[in-house]
Amino acid sequence: MTGIAILGSTGSIGAQTLEVIAAHPDRFEVLGLASGSGGKALAGQLSAWPDALWWCADPGAQAGVPDRHAAGGLEELATAEGVEIVVVATTGMAALPAVLAALRSGRRVALANKEALITGGHLVRALLDTGGGDPLERLRPIDSEHSAIWQCLVGERIEHVERLVLTASGGPFRGRDPKSLAAVTPADALAHPTWRMGPKITIDSATLVNKAFEVIEAQWLYRLPYPKIDAVIHPQSIVHSFVEFADGSLKAQLGLPDMRLPIQYALTYPERMPSPARRSDPSTWGSLEFAPLPPGGYPAYDVVRAAADAGGNRGTVLNAADEVAVAAFLDGAIDFPRIAAVIARAVERWGDDDEPDLDGIATLDRAVREQLRTDLLGGARA
Repeated sequence: MTGIAILGSTGSIGAQTLEVIAAHPDRFEVLGLASGSGGKALAGQLSAWPDALWWCADPGAQAGVPDRHAAGGLEELATAEGVEIVVVATTGMAALPAVLAALRSGRRVALANKEALITGGHLVRALLDTGGGDPLERLRPIDSEHSAIWQCLVGERIEHVERLVLTASGGPFRGRDPKSLAAVTPADALAHPTWRMGPKITIDSATLVNKAFEVIEAQWLYRLPYPKIDAVIHPQSIVHSFVEFADGSLKAQLGLPDMRLPIQYALTYPERMPSPARRSDPSTWGSLEFAPLPPGGYPAYDVVRAAADAGGNRGTVLNAADEVAVAAFLDGAIDFPRIAAVIARAVERWGDDDEPDLDGIATLDRAVREQLRTDLLGGARA
């Protein structure tokens, strides 16, 4: 039995991870569950998994099992006795210390959290380099795009890779004149054509910030320079990514949009097992379309890519600025195009070439958020 801890167990990825685990009761046991809030969802999970320790970000949460409470939080769950794989399905950078603790203690991390690599990719890479072995066996991506790349690279040599190509649906405003986007509402931006996700990541999909963040993740995961990482618009979301090799060959991973497939691949690698993920005959897919990102069509994507290429502390600045800007848009404080402008100005103000340690990341993150909240929301929450 493989012991699993799930950080973010009541969110979409966490709940689907439990579906995958339940489909293989002789293969996995859940030993840790962490949630952003308590309530019936967490209590039900703890009832279903009686060996699991728990922690909740809400200090007032009650789960009815005080003897199983992990007072040490995410880091305690990530390093608990018997845990072999830590599924990181939280949002935000709060899980970064737990990711580092898990890797430091020899656990494998199945990562569905972008912020850990956006803000602390240099720290994660240093730990992976120190530990030796295959980095992708120890840090396993759950993102559908990065799982696709990982699957395409099995049996290949990274020096033979010419290019990684991430696919993007293009969001709800694909094909729209950028000049018309000042009038869009939060409801318009939350109407994603393919995926059903939380508000923050759905807005990031509309701006394509999420795709630029995936470019940053790819750089840390696959250790290729940014010029070798591209993105294309693919509205059907059937092809999850391509890998192009030096001889001109292309590999792609295809399937219906269903996060249970990359979740299970991360848990069972290098094996493949029957999955609860949905299937269909390719003959029903219709035409698969691909198009380059239109120049200037996604300003926030361009801003994030440029900042990422400059490196240093800019990942932390990007992450904090994007979260506050998205919150301001959802609260009606700024219009949609201003999200990109807020991120760009934050990078100009706080960006430098030094790579901060964990304390430095937290300090910078707090400073950026506090100032931007004051600027955009009058000091309100992000």
